Amino acid sequence: MEKKPIISSPIAHFQNLLILAIFFLVSFLLLLPFSSSSSLSDLSFNFYSVSCPSAEFIVKNTVRSASSSDPSIPGKLLRLFFHDCFVEGCDASVLVQGNGTERSDPANASLGGFSVIDAAKRVLEIFCPETVSCADVLALAARDAVEFSGGPGMAIRTGRRDGRISAASNVRPNIVDTSFSMGEMVKIFSSKGLSLNDLITLSGAHTIGSAHCSAFSDRFTVGPRGNLTLIDSSLDRDYAFRLAKQCPAGAISSVTVANDPETPFVFDNRYFKELLDHKGLFQSDSALLADQRAKDKVAEFAGDQARFFDSWGQSFLKLSGLNVKTGNAGEIRRICSAING
Repeated sequence: MEKKPIISSPIAHFQNLLILAIFFLVSFLLLLPFSSSSSLSDLSFNFYSVSCPSAEFIVKNTVRSASSSDPSIPGKLLRLFFHDCFVEGCDASVLVQGNGTERSDPANASLGGFSVIDAAKRVLEIFCPETVSCADVLALAARDAVEFSGGPGMAIRTGRRDGRISAASNVRPNIVDTSFSMGEMVKIFSSKGLSLNDLITLSGAHTIGSAHCSAFSDRFTVGPRGNLTLIDSSLDRDYAFRLAKQCPAGAISSVTVANDPETPFVFDNRYFKELLDHKGLFQSDSALLADQRAKDKVAEFAGDQARFFDSWGQSFLKLSGLNVKTGNAGEIRRICSAING
């Protein structure tokens, strides 16, 4: 008996083609590189164990040397890291020089610590050329800065790549200003995926570092006869008077005041104790006491440094993973202050 040829219908043929197309599309998507909004989970511990085993040692040694010569370096590095991560993610975009870059924005004019990052990168380029990102150098340097100041040591994930975008217009909408209210700070932190606990914990970075007089001088006024008037009633009067002496009318713009009046170069829980005594340097510091939940956490950290350190470790890891670039996103800069040509 003669067999009739099997002829597939046009509909069946179309379905087969559709299934095949979907298969190739899914395969293609799975092979795509990580996007620029990768998370902490895309990083790994000991990322450079094979490609540059001495990477973390080189950064640590550079930070140690610089901090020994200048005790203000740890505070500068920590602040630099915050300003980097909150704008475009932890991608070293704040390090790029040039007109219109993040670094050129007035809000970043008082940042420091750039020379330390550049010094570490120069050594890394000798031993491991075009391997270790500036973003990782900055993250490791901030981590080491805390430890060298007496704070907790910790392992952090690496594998960040450097961003190719650095725009001054992105700075103001993304960083916390010293005049912010509690609500304004919560809004910024929430937009980064950071909680109220992270906000309070990371505010503890103000236990080291310093600020220019212009960052807090609007909280009080001093009359021609030396009489002090508090504009911000949440500020301790004696502390305000002390600040006024350090920042007299007409003081040059380079004058700075320690964030923590008692242990300015030690990473400890003293910042929270000062807050409870209404001696927070910035309005944004004092704002933490306006929220009862935040105030309770401030009191907890003031009474237990170990709890603060534990919380710091967790929140710092979250901060260090903000919108990181991994895989084929971004680049590995040869010089931290310039995007590769």
